[in-house]
Amino acid sequence: MSESSDTKSNIPDLFLKPYEPKEHEDNIYKAWEDSGYFNPDVCIEKGVTKTDAETFSIVMPPPNANGSLHAGHALFVTIEDIMIRYSRMQGKKTLWIPGADHAGFETQVVYEKKLEKEGRSRFDLTREELYAEILDFTLSNKSLMESQLRQLGASCDWSRSLFTLDDRVKKIVYATFKQLETDGLLYRGARSSNWCPKHQTSFSNLEVEHEERVDPFYYFQYGPFVIGTARPETKFGDKYVVMHPNDARYKDFTHGQTIELEWINGPITATVIKDEAGDPEMGTGVMTITPWHSGVDFEIAKRHNLDYEQIIDWRGKLLPVAGEFAGMDIREARKKIVEKLDAKGLLVRVDKKYEHSVPCCYKCGREIEPQIKEQWFIDMKPLAKKALEALADKKFEFVTERDERVFIHWLTNIEDWPIARQIAWGIPIPAKVCTDCHHGMVDLDNTITACTKCGGVVIEEPDTFDTWFSSGQWPLATTDFGGLSNDFEKFYPTSVMETGKDIIFFWVARMVMLGLYRTGDVPFKKIYLHGMVRDKHGRKMSKSKGNVISPKEIQDKYGTDALRMGLIVNNAPGTDMNLDPDKVNAYKKFANKLWNITRFVLDNTQDYTTEATHTKEDNDFEETYLTPAILEITNNMDKDRYDLASERIYHFIWDHFASTVIEESKPLLAQGGAVRSSRQKLLYHYLVTSLKVLHPFMPYVTETIWQRLPAQLKDSKFLMIAKWPR
Repeated sequence: MSESSDTKSNIPDLFLKPYEPKEHEDNIYKAWEDSGYFNPDVCIEKGVTKTDAETFSIVMPPPNANGSLHAGHALFVTIEDIMIRYSRMQGKKTLWIPGADHAGFETQVVYEKKLEKEGRSRFDLTREELYAEILDFTLSNKSLMESQLRQLGASCDWSRSLFTLDDRVKKIVYATFKQLETDGLLYRGARSSNWCPKHQTSFSNLEVEHEERVDPFYYFQYGPFVIGTARPETKFGDKYVVMHPNDARYKDFTHGQTIELEWINGPITATVIKDEAGDPEMGTGVMTITPWHSGVDFEIAKRHNLDYEQIIDWRGKLLPVAGEFAGMDIREARKKIVEKLDAKGLLVRVDKKYEHSVPCCYKCGREIEPQIKEQWFIDMKPLAKKALEALADKKFEFVTERDERVFIHWLTNIEDWPIARQIAWGIPIPAKVCTDCHHGMVDLDNTITACTKCGGVVIEEPDTFDTWFSSGQWPLATTDFGGLSNDFEKFYPTSVMETGKDIIFFWVARMVMLGLYRTGDVPFKKIYLHGMVRDKHGRKMSKSKGNVISPKEIQDKYGTDALRMGLIVNNAPGTDMNLDPDKVNAYKKFANKLWNITRFVLDNTQDYTTEATHTKEDNDFEETYLTPAILEITNNMDKDRYDLASERIYHFIWDHFASTVIEESKPLLAQGGAVRSSRQKLLYHYLVTSLKVLHPFMPYVTETIWQRLPAQLKDSKFLMIAKWPR
């Protein structure tokens, strides 16, 4: 990348042919990275940034290190890199910390599919063998992913890169876990959980997808009552019949009354329970409960101290309590159970068009089976209260009001958080569990040898942390909270958290709560949430639809700059956007238009001297057109309206600079003398300003051109550290 001011000889060779991104992008990024200017410490050391400059920092949402980057990743990189490059050019002490996520369950599922293709199963491996294999797989993908981030132009400080399984992360996660126990906000208990029979792990409510289905709804005679259910396979253990205490239809039945009746596998004794959970408006107003396999039923059982029994095992098969149906998959058993009840004269009727919402695993689509599971929970209400107070006190803000309303609603109605996952891949939970009373004890130093509650035998907790628990402390880990560097003091709270609006609950809210809990301060001052990237027809991208657009394919065809502009123009904060390759192609042409503008300017200014002064006409021209454009673009950048700023820049360069300024300059340049030199000065002002304001959006082509400008016209060696125009 030559810095020579003798451009006369190389202008024809470089600019006579169209701009080809592939010829420049790799070299440009290497030069940026080698310069060290991605690191704010280097910028201060070399005098690019003042020591007392304002700080601007972002922590990268760490992409899952289990595959290639997708369009959503390209969008967040584009938005965050725009923020970073703009702040760096404003002279701020700018830091963007990159990272990669081990992605717990997500990555284990990806690896299990790989094993299936190889004719293997995770159940053929020990826990340690599976972990080791996934680690090798993840680290290999992590290297690929980091290369793709570089290709997208991410100007982050790679010297501070962090992986969510690094010891620094684990240390903070473990300290938080212990502090939660100390403060009485952590407990291990038996609660109804969302269990996936295929993947053999539980999920929080947030990770369960609901699928609208039409299934049969069965009505059965249950002694003197008629009960309804869509899941007859759960009814083997039903021995409690619930009704509302004020339901006049059942006033003759008393709470605790027992009734003898015939049921699936013979006579049973049922007990009447009067509880307000009974809904008089629902069916007959009477229901039987299966506490082990229903969260609602479990709460009723707890209120009345009722016993409960597991009917379905962890793999979705019926247990011995089901008698002749034991060992049968519940999906196969349902029809046979109904047939048996019908043969006994207990089937009253069937509604074949029952529309309902079925909870499913978000990865495999298998129906979630509620199971009572002993695991670790966090009492979230105290944490949510502090987060809501911080928002009310304006310690942080949302770019869009809609996201703020969603945030408030969820935290106001927050539930306790199950933070354990029954998988091998992840951060192990440092705890012991009593085999007698099931009491859980945090044990960071691995020193507990007997139950602290009953003195019983203890074993190591086999579960790992939910990935969202560890990544919920990402701003603490990346800024080295409690570590030896002074990054935490300098860069926490960070300036912006930019990420997808779909993980406002999973990640953003939890970072706010855990950051406040550990430090007393919010982890970031502003929250910018982008929408989903869809195909050109507005459809969600999916492999099954065959409409997934790979960023790499777009980059290879049109260049990285064109992809970035295609992702940001008309993309307002929080809204979904359509990625149309034809639109991206238009910005490849735009890059070439800038290339041709540069050729014209350089070809017509080779005799320019820096002593040239403006004529009154050219001075007025700049004040009328150039200055207002800078002000409008800067104003939009400061308001996080990068969509409006990019569109304004595009039209400024294409419609004003190329179509008006250059055409009007041709006769003026031909006049010679003061008129010519003044117009040359104006053309340089326009070119340098255009490169600067466009650089955050299209960094490669602008930097490539910057490196070919005469040295006396530039205020810095690299455009990425040049001063934003004022």
